[in-house]
Amino acid sequence: MTESGTVLITGPTRNLGRYAALAMADRPAGQRPDLVLVGRAGPDLTAVADEARARGARVHEIGCDLASLAEVRAAAVAVRDLLDAGTVRPLRALVANAGLSSADTRRASADGYELTFAVNHLAHAQLIGDLLGSFTAPARIVLVGSNTYHANFWRRLLQVPEAQWADPVELARPATGARVPGTTASGIAYSNAKLAILYYAHELQRRAGAGVAVSVFEPGWMPGTALGRGAPAALQAVGRFLGRLPGVSTPQRSGPLLAALALDDRWGHLRDGAFVVKTAVTEVQPVARDRDREQRLWEATTELLDRAAAAH
Repeated sequence: MTESGTVLITGPTRNLGRYAALAMADRPAGQRPDLVLVGRAGPDLTAVADEARARGARVHEIGCDLASLAEVRAAAVAVRDLLDAGTVRPLRALVANAGLSSADTRRASADGYELTFAVNHLAHAQLIGDLLGSFTAPARIVLVGSNTYHANFWRRLLQVPEAQWADPVELARPATGARVPGTTASGIAYSNAKLAILYYAHELQRRAGAGVAVSVFEPGWMPGTALGRGAPAALQAVGRFLGRLPGVSTPQRSGPLLAALALDDRWGHLRDGAFVVKTAVTEVQPVARDRDREQRLWEATTELLDRAAAAH
């Protein structure tokens, strides 16, 4: 699908994003896209870009801290400049991979928004909104989601909280007062952000036009990755142990699956925020489809992004 195109991926410096980017670079020459890597500037971004080039890909890296909407807007301008100059081939896919789970819901982004919600949802909504007119059809937008928005047996066993939805303006507001002990508040914030991604995907498809297909990828539980770096040390140690068990998802296994969702003809029919768990299209829980919440999220997101832009 993208042999004549470009794929943009956020969060390419480690874990899932890194292995997805390198899997794209490993494609045969006639099927290998140009890569635009959008991530925090520094040696990690340089290293993955260099490694992708060594595997034969044409790569452009754009330094961007997704916790700053001003930097996200600047990154979108840089992408449009590359496209307008013909430096890269037409934009055929955007993989919104970057994610964060803040251990303290009082932490705010550069724009004053709760950090987990800001990075997982608002940053990608800004980037996608700024680039929506720059895609060349047929094109794909792949958002990285998670099943954590609802509880099941394993999540209850591991005390992973499900989403507790509220108006998005409230979700974007950092907590105040003393820090809540344990990981419950941060876990709820992460699950809320992942539920927001599903709502956003459904509404985005309604607004993106026929030439852009939207899907959501769930890589499977990957214990021990950087997403859990704010968790207590004992829980991180358990996660690293579980990550070595056969059959448990790892970035090395799931990264190529994410790359395939962006590139392979097998997935070319997916639209409407279709939810893919590793390699299986899966129906989301009823709570993840709510037209009123989806429209309200879109309106509130626009309000929050406009407020941040006006402040700069």
